[in-house]
Amino acid sequence: MTTYGSFPAARPRRLRRSAVMRRMVAETRLHPADLILPAFVKEGLTAPVEIASMPGVYQHTRDTLRKAAAEAVAAGVSGIMLYGVPEEDKKDANGSAGTDPDGILQVALRDVRAEVGDDLIVMSDLCLDEFTDHGHCGVLDEHGRVDNDATLERYAEMARVQADAGAHVVGPSGMMDGQIGVIRAALDQADHEDVAILAYTAKYSSAFYGPFREAVASSLKGDRKTYQQDPANVRESLRELALDLEEGADMVMVKPAGPYLDILARVADSTDVPVAAYQISGEYAMIEAAAQRGWIDRDRAIAEALLGIKRAGANMILTYWATEVARQL
Repeated sequence: MTTYGSFPAARPRRLRRSAVMRRMVAETRLHPADLILPAFVKEGLTAPVEIASMPGVYQHTRDTLRKAAAEAVAAGVSGIMLYGVPEEDKKDANGSAGTDPDGILQVALRDVRAEVGDDLIVMSDLCLDEFTDHGHCGVLDEHGRVDNDATLERYAEMARVQADAGAHVVGPSGMMDGQIGVIRAALDQADHEDVAILAYTAKYSSAFYGPFREAVASSLKGDRKTYQQDPANVRESLRELALDLEEGADMVMVKPAGPYLDILARVADSTDVPVAAYQISGEYAMIEAAAQRGWIDRDRAIAEALLGIKRAGANMILTYWATEVARQL
């Protein structure tokens, strides 16, 4: 009984009264093992170059990439996703540098495996966009459109050379129809049955990719709306999920993460394979930019954003803060 009358016996605030109490009853927890570090390595660099739109993130040299991988291991991070950035004059219409055994991505895969062995899950972006002079994720037909099936042939070759270079996991991100099945068959035929596939199952055509294009020195002309998903659609993601699983995906991903937490929750509720979410460059840049201006508490905002992704159903989170956050955890 209070001055204002009787209240129910249930008082949820009892379980919020101290930091220790809140920690004890927390329903969702982040762990270093949940985190995967995306990393860029650029051919020909003698020193790392900070990405202007992503403060604190760098285009690495081969040596600094090895160091970043070792730091991720020491922090308890589970994986690293590698993106190769070739020299501009090595780009062509077919993305040949992406399937060259001595191309920058394959060299980087060998470097990182030599540095960390099996202590870190080494993943590779399996896509042509970094390597094409037009910046699209596939080869173009005579009308300038992405040719789905011709692109699949290139993806099969990429899968083989990336696996040969030491990738534990390949991450097909091009959103071509049938890509998982073709890549699975290519890996198996090349005696790489143990290499796993992390399918970019729901990759939306998003405005939040902007800083990433600086990071990979993209040559994109036009947009990717004919193959990446329409932000308006939900059921389409579940259809993509069913197809990827049928074709042999070992893990699936939703990308971007923050603006698509509803999609992430639907995918997580609809599958029994591990689910990843990619907190992309624009999500990173917004928090860093607001924090630099003193508009938000940087560390709290990072933790809250990651916790929200985990709460929505992600088993794994690709984030540029992976090593930093893992150290804090």
